[in-house]
Amino acid sequence: MVKVSIKDVAGRASVSVGTVSNVLNRPETVRPTTRARVQAAIDELRFVPNASARQLAAGRSRTIAYLVLDATNPFFTDVARGMEDVAKGERLSLFICNSDQDAEREDQYLEQLTELRVRGVLITAIDYTNPRLTQLREQGVPVVLVDRAPDGLDDWCTVGVNDVAGGELAVNHLLDGGHRRLAFVGGPMDILQVGDRHTGAVKAVDAAGLAGPSLTTISTAALTIADGRSAGERLLGLPRRARPTAVFCANDLLAIGLLQHLTQLGVRVPHDVAIVGYDDIEYAAAAAVPLTSVAQPRFLLGRTAAELLTDEADHPTTHRHQHVTFPPELVARASTAVSPPTTP
Repeated sequence: MVKVSIKDVAGRASVSVGTVSNVLNRPETVRPTTRARVQAAIDELRFVPNASARQLAAGRSRTIAYLVLDATNPFFTDVARGMEDVAKGERLSLFICNSDQDAEREDQYLEQLTELRVRGVLITAIDYTNPRLTQLREQGVPVVLVDRAPDGLDDWCTVGVNDVAGGELAVNHLLDGGHRRLAFVGGPMDILQVGDRHTGAVKAVDAAGLAGPSLTTISTAALTIADGRSAGERLLGLPRRARPTAVFCANDLLAIGLLQHLTQLGVRVPHDVAIVGYDDIEYAAAAAVPLTSVAQPRFLLGRTAAELLTDEADHPTTHRHQHVTFPPELVARASTAVSPPTTP
């Protein structure tokens, strides 16, 4: 199929290319009779304007991007839906990029987004020190950090949840249930959210002030269901007398994988091992044993981040950077419903 150009439309309507451009971009400047003739030529030739070229010519892209940590995690899908809600209202397109927890892949996407001159970038990053983030801002592209950002970035907009408090909530819930041998499952620790949740877990154990509570850390390569299953293997490989009776997982995917592995081997949840996840994705409540989880306001996180981004893009001289932190909430379900087993 031959691609129809703006020159083809101009020739069919017997007008200049500039007149066709005015009909597309500033129709009020063209006489109604001429505008109708150009529109007829557009319809007849089935001409589709190049929106990207028009936006670049005008210096105002209508695309924003979300660089996400793991597109397979429903948590980030829900965050993106909040962003999409704002984008739709602003007549913007939302472009999703998946770093897949890979720093090199994240860097490549940031390079591409810089070249594309998008209107703004939302990012849940692996490496917040990447100079490409600063390069974007130096080019006038707003950047909002989503779901956790390091300290010291006062001149950036950030939106997240207090994950240290979330870790404390999870472990205090298990301690209140009588558990004294606990495990934290998650990693890599250089992902800020994971590190904060682990810090909260340690704080809760230290603050318990009781004789004997302990926290075993089982590190994982990623935050996936498969890694949760692997953590289950390692958990069951511990000596029975030292085996934790309760596990706090850094996200729900890990918790679901752990639950699958334990139940397949006849370990009863929560009677033998209690499990708490994090994020409260839809699958947590729908698991074979409904999972207790620390909930984040996923849609609100995305919506708030996108609102800050569009405000900075539209009002760069008056925009004030904000740091929005939402509180986590524990949602108790069957995976922590009973007291721990009595073991010798």
